[in-house]
Formats: sequence, C-alpha cells, structure tokens
Amino acid sequence: MTFLFSLCAALLLSAATAEAQVAGEVLPPWSPGVLDIHHINTGKGDSTLVIFPDGTSLRVDAGASLRPGPRITPQRPNASRAPGEWIARYALRMLEPTRAKHLDYAILTHFDGDHIGDFSVELKDSPTGPYKLTGITEVAEHLPIRKILDRAWPDYNYPVPLGGAKMENYRKFLSWNIKNKGMVAERFQPGRNDQIVPVNEPAKYTNFEIRNIAANGEIWTGVATNTRQHFPPLDSLPASERPSENACSIVFRLSYGKFDYFSGGDIPGLPAEGSPPWFDVESAVAGVVGPVEVHVLNHHGFHDAANAYFVSTLRPRVHILSTYAPSHPGHRVLGRLLSRRLYPGDRDVFATNIMEATKIVIGDAINALKSQQGHILVRVAPGGDTFRVIVLDDSSESFKVVSVHGPYEAR
Repeated sequence: MTFLFSLCAALLLSAATAEAQVAGEVLPPWSPGVLDIHHINTGKGDSTLVIFPDGTSLRVDAGASLRPGPRITPQRPNASRAPGEWIARYALRMLEPTRAKHLDYAILTHFDGDHIGDFSVELKDSPTGPYKLTGITEVAEHLPIRKILDRAWPDYNYPVPLGGAKMENYRKFLSWNIKNKGMVAERFQPGRNDQIVPVNEPAKYTNFEIRNIAANGEIWTGVATNTRQHFPPLDSLPASERPSENACSIVFRLSYGKFDYFSGGDIPGLPAEGSPPWFDVESAVAGVVGPVEVHVLNHHGFHDAANAYFVSTLRPRVHILSTYAPSHPGHRVLGRLLSRRLYPGDRDVFATNIMEATKIVIGDAINALKSQQGHILVRVAPGGDTFRVIVLDDSSESFKVVSVHGPYEAR
C-alpha cells in the first residue's frame, strides 16, 4: 500500500511539474503521460521534435537551408554551429527525462533543403561515414535514428529519378547507417496507423495514434487502410505537369485522446492560375483529416497554402507558422487563418520567426499573432483533454519560457 501511494504521488507530482510553465523560468521537463510537440526555430527551415506520452521520440524534418542573402532569417541562436547540430542539442536536452540517446523515428516530409538539409562541397565530412553533414545527416551524427521514413525509399524514382548531389549524399547516409548502425529505412505508407507507434509502453497509451494520410498523391480514404491516387498516371502527363516535390509531401495526423494535430509538409492548396485541379492537394486531404486542435501551416504559410476549404474543414484552435522568409506568411493566407467567415470561434496564431520585411508588407494585421519569434511547444496534458502553447526563447540554449497560452480544451 505504501509503495502504491508513493508511486501515485510521484506520478501526480511529475505531471504537475510538466504543467507548471511560468514565463521567465526554464521550461519544466517532459513527464510520462504528457505529449510534447516542439517546433524548433533555427531560422533555416522546418524542424519538429515529438515526444510521445510514453517517451518515444519522433523527428519530423531537419531543415538546413543554404540560401544566401537577406531573403532568409539569420540563424538561431547563432551561426557558431550548423542547424543540424543545434537541432540535435535541443533534442538531447528535451529527451533527458527519457534517458534516450537516440531518436526512435524520423519522418522526412520531402526532399527540399529546408526540410532535409541543403548540400555543398564545403560542408563538413562525417567523421564516420562517406557523406557530408547537413540537416538530417548532422542530427543523426549526434542522435542516432532507429527508423527513418521518407516518401521514396528505396528506389527514389517518383515522379522522376531523384538525382543530384543532395540526394546522393542522403542516400550514402542511409546506406552507411543501415549497414553500420542498424538504422531501418522505410517508405511512408498512406493509410496505415501502425508504421509509427509508441515503442516503450504501447499498451498503456491505446488512445495515441499517428495516421498516415498521404504521400506522392496517394491519399487515405478514411476507411480501414484504403487509399486512392489523387494524381493522374504519370504517363498521361507532359513533363511540365509532373507532380512537384512539394505536392508529393508526406501528410500525417497525430491524435491523443480528443487532441488532434496536422502536419502536411509543403503540400499546395492554391495552384497557379491555369493549373489542373489536382495540383490542389490540401482540398484532397482535408476531408479525411477533419477538425484538429493544432494545424501546422503547409509550405510555411506561403501564398499557395491554407486555401479556404482546407482551413474551414480543419477549423483549428491553434495555427503554427514555421517561418524563415519574408514571404512567410502570405498576406491573404493570414487573412484566411483569422477569418470567422471560414469558421466561427476563437483561434490563435503563432510564428517561429517573422521578418521585418513581412511586418512592413502585412501591416497591422501581423499584430494578431500571439508570438512572432521563438521555439513553439505544444504541450498536451495526460489523456489529451487539454493543451497549452509555450513560446521558448530561441536566442540561446536557456530554454526559458517567453509566454504561456491556454489551457485550451480539446474537442
């Protein structure tokens, strides 16, 4: 009896500690039963760390854009380390309570440099394998990955053979890590809900699920694991109308109890005028995703994202913008996120990195954002009934809380 009382007290204290976020103080660590979704700002692309309620870890993308000039945000917290190393250091700190020195899973939504890491001959060589360190390859150097999922393993030939130095470097990384470190690589398979699962205590969290929604234009129908093909047969298309890298992005929905979260890489929702209607991938996935609590903007909130049907179908309480360029977000995109004509009720918008040029173009509407700078953590309470959004200082590795929003009720 004494043991059971002590165990219950310890679990309650652990959960209470994770809930006790206070602005100006260091972020309380993750604790069992809590779901943490960290949107990490390096200023160079997308990077998300998910810690499941049982401590299983998932990395979604690890951007390291090498785009030069003023049309991209400065690196955060600074340029003394490469983005991949900053991402790994952040993850190691947040995973300390789990005692893990590895990542259980990594998803690469697609193969653009702001999601997997750009390539240059000037990048550092891996001290162990025959490849350069950039984005995901550098993260894995510090934090080994057990299973990695992308949209094109193993042949990398859809919609055309994927060549070039960046893909060659990535494939060398996979080959070496599979052979020497036991990494498992798989193609992300739409429709499934058993490809990414808790690995520590799966029986304890049966209300947690990652549903594979789409990749390469193959989209879950919402029935069992059945899928349909949204893109026409490739042999029916001229070269100029082949699906783009963005359109082929991996899409998934994460659920924990009542809480739902959407991530869709860079899928487009507003194709250029004159494009065939199937260029719109957002509308095709919206119906099977359904309403969610948190929506990560597709394509960083660029002007081709967040169409009216998509926004009104998902109806998020919270929108998150992973931004690093002056075009993030588009002016009309922000208008749709805030529009109560599209769906009623309150909603909050958070951004990792709004540039001064963006503020000038958008004007006073930018003040509607709840935050414009920092790492953005979605912390879901045990069971998934409520969640908070916590903005963290990204100017150093202090992990100090800038602001706390919520609690929000999951629907």
